[in-house]
Amino acid sequence: MRRLDESELSKPPSKVLEVICKLGKGSYGSVFKARHRSTGTIVAVKKVPVDSDLSEIVKEISIMQQCDSPFIVKCFGSLFDNQDLWICMEYCGAGSVADIMRLRNKTLTENEIGTILKYSLLGLDYLHQMRKIHRDIKAGNILLTNSGMAKLADFGVAGQLVDTLAKRNTVIGTPFWMAPEVIQEVGYNCSADVWSLGITAIEMGDGKPPLGDEHPMRALFMIPSQPSPRLRDESAWSANFVSFVNSCLARSPEARPSAADLLQTEFIQSAKPCSILLPLIEESNRLREKRLNESKASASTGAAPHPSASSKLGVPAGSDFNSPSSKVLGVSKTVDIVEEDLSNSGTMIQRSGSSSMIIRDEFERNQKDPSETLVSFSQSGDQSANTMVINDMEDEEECSLVIHNDSSMVEKENSDTLTRNFARHVNIDDRNDER
Repeated sequence: MRRLDESELSKPPSKVLEVICKLGKGSYGSVFKARHRSTGTIVAVKKVPVDSDLSEIVKEISIMQQCDSPFIVKCFGSLFDNQDLWICMEYCGAGSVADIMRLRNKTLTENEIGTILKYSLLGLDYLHQMRKIHRDIKAGNILLTNSGMAKLADFGVAGQLVDTLAKRNTVIGTPFWMAPEVIQEVGYNCSADVWSLGITAIEMGDGKPPLGDEHPMRALFMIPSQPSPRLRDESAWSANFVSFVNSCLARSPEARPSAADLLQTEFIQSAKPCSILLPLIEESNRLREKRLNESKASASTGAAPHPSASSKLGVPAGSDFNSPSSKVLGVSKTVDIVEEDLSNSGTMIQRSGSSSMIIRDEFERNQKDPSETLVSFSQSGDQSANTMVINDMEDEEECSLVIHNDSSMVEKENSDTLTRNFARHVNIDDRNDER
């Protein structure tokens, strides 16, 4: 699909896009499946309330519009309807890899992991060549199309490196996937994404990241002080896969291969085409539809929801990952859905020099559709009004803490004008760049 044109940008969003259904919640807003009226193309729309932190939204839209890669979710433009900013994005019908694992109650096979990692690396290599760091690589941020193509998503915390020797100092990312140097605030670069990809490989193979049973704050202390994590049972995997994971998780950032180097490894070179993912995508789509129907039925009858409706994929203590069936290459392991402390999953942002942080929970406690990847925001003070956001500013020496409070918001007219100007500014600037 093409980018939204000037005539569309001046119309109300509902005249340009027809909302079909709600998919879930992403960072800063709800995400909907929609249809582009003039072309019939199915798109994803993130609706962001005008009282949200626009600085982070500006960053996400800017980075997405700068990227032109088949392995990165595209942004087609943004519209404004006096209440919400509508961000029109590429639709990935199969959802995230984390969604698929949770729906199927299974980890992935080595062949499936290899294919997903290959396309994720193609996206990472593109980002790194543009001197950008994703900073939140995990299964929940790798989306799949219905044809099996993997794409990187969620650039709300991505960072820009201004030159080849630059390093960032902001502590940002999701605790269990964070590289030691990110936690230690000693400066980091693109190799931090490589570490996170290695953790993601373990997540797809073992069902959760290393230290996934720990509280995220405890994990932050443990990651820099413990040896590099490894697959739970390396004998269950090929030597090439084990070597790939261990190289990504080298303690020294300088010892880690680049995304380009990893694309040349034997493990990735032998990866299967994306068509290998079609069976699990079809299965997860069937399960998603089934659970959605069950949810609707229970809502209409007042019956209890599906028992796993508010659960996340996890591995219960004592699960046997050494059974003969789990050691056969190409056979996935069934993993029980268990209740876990939902605070143990989320994207954490901490500014350098600040002791405050925010953890964005990846799943809501009362999640109605188990297929949705959800993000909620931890709150402080008045639980109904305040959301704490620690901004990631370009100047690494400064830190600002913004508390959004409905009772002290600027007048709605001023807020509407700001957001409308912002939506137009983003789209016009992007077109100027194209010229």
